[in-house]
Amino acid sequence: MVPMGHHGWQGNPPGTEDEARRRIVEAATTCIDRAGLAKTSLSDVATEAGITRQTVYRYFPSLADILRAVAMANVEDFAARMERHLSTFTTAAEAAVESVVFAVRTVPNEPYLGLLFQAGEADFFTAGVTSPLSFSLGARILRNLPIDWPAAGLADTDLEGLAEILMRLFISFLQYPSTPALTDDRLRALVRRWIGPALSPTWTGGIGI
Repeated sequence: MVPMGHHGWQGNPPGTEDEARRRIVEAATTCIDRAGLAKTSLSDVATEAGITRQTVYRYFPSLADILRAVAMANVEDFAARMERHLSTFTTAAEAAVESVVFAVRTVPNEPYLGLLFQAGEADFFTAGVTSPLSFSLGARILRNLPIDWPAAGLADTDLEGLAEILMRLFISFLQYPSTPALTDDRLRALVRRWIGPALSPTWTGGIGI
């Protein structure tokens, strides 16, 4: 519990550590929406939350950590939109290819997920996306699609591994873009050429570990 004598918070101190972090993240989101990332400082976030900089530091060591929390708080919304987009495809290969294309084209323009790239904190983003929790989320998206995964040679337990490969692939494209930049069609063709065969029912290389 947060000590009852905790000052600030606009006269309404949070009841738990998690609530305190959530309110700081909400304050940061408000500041970014109002002034943009470049004009948002840790002091601005503290003022918006009604606390001191020292109190912010108690929960987040730096502004970069706050940005990471803001981005990750919006992952579920992004995942829901990706799932809706992928639900229009009917084969395992199409869904896998389009997941990479969707992520590469969408993440940099996301109002919050893109923050980490704009702020030069790509390592923070990578650490979040390559976590076991993210792989589980990716597997959940794949599992919810109208795809006959067994027909593609994948058991349910294979989906987390597939999600990991796809996530690592789109991170690579995001952090190290091609020169000249790939069009959507060329990116789609490249990923399909190398990922598609692994999701063909006639492929015998196996994907399970």
